[in-house]
Amino acid sequence: MIRHLLKLVWNRKRANALMILETCVSFLVVFAVVTLGLFFLDNYRRPLGFEWKNVLNVRLGMGPSGGPGSTPEQAAAFARLVQEVRSLGPVEAVAASWVVPFEQGGLATVYKVNGRRVEMAGDVTTVGFDKVMGLKLVAGRWFQEADAALAWEPIVIDQDLARMVYGSSDPVGKPFGEPHPGEHPLRVIGVVSDFRKSGELMPNDSFMFRFASIDHPTDAALRNLLIRVRPGTPVAFEETLVKRMQETAPDWSFTVRPLSQVRATMFRLFLTPLIAAGTLAFFLLLMVGLGLIGVLWQNLLQRTREIGLRRAAGASRAAVHRQVILEQLLLTTLGVAIGTLLVIQVPILDLIDVLSRPVFAGGLALALAVIYLLSVLCVLYPSTMAARVQPAEALRYE
Repeated sequence: MIRHLLKLVWNRKRANALMILETCVSFLVVFAVVTLGLFFLDNYRRPLGFEWKNVLNVRLGMGPSGGPGSTPEQAAAFARLVQEVRSLGPVEAVAASWVVPFEQGGLATVYKVNGRRVEMAGDVTTVGFDKVMGLKLVAGRWFQEADAALAWEPIVIDQDLARMVYGSSDPVGKPFGEPHPGEHPLRVIGVVSDFRKSGELMPNDSFMFRFASIDHPTDAALRNLLIRVRPGTPVAFEETLVKRMQETAPDWSFTVRPLSQVRATMFRLFLTPLIAAGTLAFFLLLMVGLGLIGVLWQNLLQRTREIGLRRAAGASRAAVHRQVILEQLLLTTLGVAIGTLLVIQVPILDLIDVLSRPVFAGGLALALAVIYLLSVLCVLYPSTMAARVQPAEALRYE
């Protein structure tokens, strides 16, 4: 049976080549969209590593003169500002940081550890950041103001980075890699659960927190305050907050936004292209499906005499119906086989290292299911009409 179908397909190779190409392109588009959606879904179901609800981000504008430690005056104003914010009733905790969770970009660095390069994302934070963001310490401790007097630089790392560098051993108290020129030696004082700074839709990043003192700020340009407020705090508190900060540092500017708003912006940034691509893929499949029905109908009209001969030779309606469907499934298989050969180069050549094997396999399986379902739906009506051809009518067909 398969040999006979292959011969029929080969005899009409020019007409079938276009359908095979359309199937291949449709498969690639569906695979890309579905795999991206599964990638986001797989990341979303994993723990985030911090709590973003009831957290405000205040962006500090200090002019072009630098960060809060550029001058003694700015350092003193920065320390007073933090103290004033802490004194407000609805505030539970406050800390400063270089970057803001959910924002794109940030700090990235590379250290040489045990003779190999280790890449990681990072942030410079102060005392209280763990309480503001609800970090979960799994070993060691968070920063203290007394750490500013240490002869080495304390760091806190997440579990992903701890596993990468130290394996199953306890990293607390151990040195971290080879310091860059001009740096103090790094030593781990704590480990937190995996910290996914870029949000739920992005994969885990190996992450390092470095220490900045509020009492002795450096020129690290910590221009972000993160403030945890009590649940149920009204939006009007933001106005009170800005007013108090403006009184403390009248020459500075302040922009307040809830961290939930930053998170919503991140979701729009990543999901909008996915929705647009999904919409385009839907209309592409719709056009391919309508075109496929038309091509199949035209091909079957041209083969009316052939089908009539089969019926006259004793073939049943079910046999004709089955033959047409199997022919289309064979063409679909040829198209998706070419597409599969192309997409499996992704894991073989390690072209996208953040794409896990389960996500890739799931995207491949769903894309195959969608294309085969589309093919079957498109061929049902033409095959049904072909099976109704009467032998006497077909033999007289011109």
